Amino acid sequence: MSARPTDDLFVRYMKAFEDSTKHTADCPHCQSGEPCAEGAPIHDRFARLQDAYNDRQSKQQR
Repeated sequence: MSARPTDDLFVRYMKAFEDSTKHTADCPHCQSGEPCAEGAPIHDRFARLQDAYNDRQSKQQR
């Protein structure tokens, strides 16, 4: 039985989720829904990767 290939997009998406969650946990601005200068790019990366992953998933289900 061979191992499944690593899903790079999923791995990057989950890492971005982790980074976004960790930052928000320690940042009062981001907790209130107003991303700070440091958090904005972190949250944007997560959103872009989430969109890309969800788009790919929806295409695979067609």
